[in-house]
Amino acid sequence: MNKKVTCRSLLQGALILIGFSYLSLLPGLIPTASAQTNETRKKVTVRNTKPVGFKDNATRGTSKSNSLNPALSQSKDPDEVDLDSASNLDYRVVQGCLRRNFNEDNLPASIGIDNRQLSEFFKAQTKPFFNRMRGDCIPYAAAFGSRNRFDSLSIMNGPLQDSKTEVWTFTPSAFGGFLIQQDYLKNESKNLTELRIPLQDVLYDPRKVGDVLPVELVWELNSLIKQIYPEENSALENTNSIVRLIVDFGDRERWAQIWATEIIDPVNKEVFASAYWVDRNDIPGGFFTGTGESLERSFWTNPLSYRRISRGVGSVRASSKRPSANASTPQAAPPKQRYRTHMGIDYAAPSGTPIFSVANGRVAHIGYSGAFGNLIILEHPGNYQTYYAHLSNYNVELAVGNEVRRGFEIGYVGSTGRSTGPHLHFELRKNGVYVDPYALKTQLDLWSMRNNESGQLTREILLLGSPINPN
Repeated sequence: MNKKVTCRSLLQGALILIGFSYLSLLPGLIPTASAQTNETRKKVTVRNTKPVGFKDNATRGTSKSNSLNPALSQSKDPDEVDLDSASNLDYRVVQGCLRRNFNEDNLPASIGIDNRQLSEFFKAQTKPFFNRMRGDCIPYAAAFGSRNRFDSLSIMNGPLQDSKTEVWTFTPSAFGGFLIQQDYLKNESKNLTELRIPLQDVLYDPRKVGDVLPVELVWELNSLIKQIYPEENSALENTNSIVRLIVDFGDRERWAQIWATEIIDPVNKEVFASAYWVDRNDIPGGFFTGTGESLERSFWTNPLSYRRISRGVGSVRASSKRPSANASTPQAAPPKQRYRTHMGIDYAAPSGTPIFSVANGRVAHIGYSGAFGNLIILEHPGNYQTYYAHLSNYNVELAVGNEVRRGFEIGYVGSTGRSTGPHLHFELRKNGVYVDPYALKTQLDLWSMRNNESGQLTREILLLGSPINPN
């Protein structure tokens, strides 16, 4: 039986006391990219003793499945898919460092949270917090849902980040009232490392990035930076801008994971863009920007470096039988053109182009399957499946039942099965039903911040991000 391994979760309960070591400002605790210890490099090497980004099945002797379960290949109209109506489309985050004054327990109202019950609860609970304040401003990050609904508020006891720093997070309780989670930045987190990599290397030289990151994180980081890279400031890549990362290198029982990333100016410390990982138990986790924007749709629709999308969802011509050369009539009527529905996205790319898993998952099928040709199906938490078809070959270490991490190289572009040229046929399905990931109306829970997850994001912004400047 394949053991399910889940990532570290920051949400441990309604009221929880956990320790963190702040990553960049506690001297001697965390190595940077320029001064990384041998111990850190050994962690990466340990991952490489097995295929990187890959977990072996406990029953590895199980043979590959070359027959496809018909239930996995059903094609239905995209309109039949039940999209997640509860997705929070208006989610947003604000952050800053509010200057201290004699009335600091009115902080929620001061930053725009219109919730009388929260204000009363905040005043009643935060006296000991403000007694331990340091510095001249109060760092905060607050999240809002639709109609400006309060989702979460995290505050830190001053802009000084060291072993005495603490973060309190307020979230609504499902049973009424509010919950408080307290986090202390102490030397108890041994898994997180801060890295600083030149922006130019991340964008254009993956080999240099591969010297400091596990290979499965190189693809993920490149995709992540390209999404948050501010287009209005294209001159950044010609400067000394750096990418600051907070990374868990993982081990044999835990995936390596990027928890926070920022594009910053190393001189004036300005943060141009940022993103944070939100871990989940029931569906795959996801990246969100420091302002609350989801980055996941792009990850789930970019399984390779492709030249163009050669075909999307719609009707395509089906092959028709030509009239027999021995037809009795000299002028036989031309055959009636038939059409079939094309489900999935075709990405044109040269044969042999690497294909990556778009999310953590388990191999449900690997083998030849009719019109699909060489096919890999991955199952993901939340009853999601991804299909990768027409492959020329597979990763030789891949087998049914293996768990793979996002960014793991699973196969290579080909033209097997019903294919007119080299390309990847990619499908995203939920409960076996095809979902068009490019449809404007498609908004899955994969790509949204759910109400009970806001506290994790606002807390990480303060815990893992660069110090926030005063308002």
